[in-house]
Amino acid sequence: MAATKSIRRPAKGRAGSGARNVRRWSQDVTEHSNALDLESHLFASDSPEEIAASLKRSALSSRRRKGTAFQSAMSMLNFYINRAGRNLPKERRATLEQAKAKLREAFGRPP
Repeated sequence: MAATKSIRRPAKGRAGSGARNVRRWSQDVTEHSNALDLESHLFASDSPEEIAASLKRSALSSRRRKGTAFQSAMSMLNFYINRAGRNLPKERRATLEQAKAKLREAFGRPP
C-alpha cells in the first residue's frame, strides 16, 4: 500500500496569503446594502452627530427596509462596529458608540 502525499495549497481569500483580489463581503454590504442607500464615506466621519443624521436620512428614505427606520439605521451601525472587531481603534469605537446614542436621540428613543 503506497502512502499518499498531502499537497498543501495556499488558502484562497485569506488575509496575509498574498492574494490580491480578496473579496471583502462586509465592505460590499456596507457599500451596496440592499436595506439602506448609505452616503459615501459615511463611517469615515469624525462627528457622531453627522453619522447619526446620515443614517437617519438613509433609513427614512429607504423603501426596501424590513423593519422600522430606527432598526435599520441602528443595525447598519452595529454591523459596521462588529465587523471591524479588534481592528477598530479605541477613539474610532468611541465615536461610533456616541453615534449610537445620537441616533437614539434623533429617533426619540430613550438612552
